[in-house]
Amino acid sequence: MAMDVVDFEIKGAEMQFVEVELDPGEAAIGEAGSMMFMEAGVEMDTVFGDGSAQQSGGLFGKLLGAGKRLITGESLFTTVYTNQSSAKKRVAFGAPYPGKILPMDLRQLGGTLICQKDSFLCAARGVSLGIALQRKLGAGFFGGEGFIMQKLEGDGMAFVHAGGTVVRRDLQPGETLYIDTGCVVAYTQGVDFDIQYVGKIKTALFGGEGIFLARVTGPGQVWLQSLPFSRLASRIFAAAPQAGGRGRDEGSLLTGVAGGSLLGGLLGGDEE
Repeated sequence: MAMDVVDFEIKGAEMQFVEVELDPGEAAIGEAGSMMFMEAGVEMDTVFGDGSAQQSGGLFGKLLGAGKRLITGESLFTTVYTNQSSAKKRVAFGAPYPGKILPMDLRQLGGTLICQKDSFLCAARGVSLGIALQRKLGAGFFGGEGFIMQKLEGDGMAFVHAGGTVVRRDLQPGETLYIDTGCVVAYTQGVDFDIQYVGKIKTALFGGEGIFLARVTGPGQVWLQSLPFSRLASRIFAAAPQAGGRGRDEGSLLTGVAGGSLLGGLLGGDEE
């Protein structure tokens, strides 16, 4: 099936969103809950699977597409936005947390892109969402976030979201880069991905880094993010009061009392 060719515009700085312009009859697919707004004339339909399986017809194709998404931890359903009017219309998709939206032209990337399972945001209709299981045992046992990834296939535009600052590295044949598994956003099909033991146990216990890193070897392109969502979530959870972090009176002038924030807690109603 031919891909829809869509025009787009990415707006914003830290919290970006992408506006996709649809010609009459064109459609875009997006993750459930990612839509920001759509103009009148665009019809929204939730389909079982990844949207592309729906086009081929048949229950088996739909179940296969949905099963792939379930393995990667995504919703069983995808939303399709179709321009049913006779004029150009726009639909926008917002980033789920601070970072950058990366436009990926699959035609220029060899038709396939491997990305983190939670990084896909939206795409032109016809892009297929599958899974990429790492074949090597090292990646399977120790890869964590990098073991099960999403595979985007087709020749249309796909939009991937990454946290913090994003950098692209062009790897030459045989060139190797060691990366924290959570910092790998995406890479092209020619890149060899594996997990390697790095450092010592002491480094893992006291250095704050893992003892297993992703090893990517060229040729190909790899995209890196400075703030994986898992790292952001763990910092937020660690600072939450129920996890032992500071309470809501953090930064108050009344927090200097011995024991943390006794007076602030009393005035704030935290103490019975």
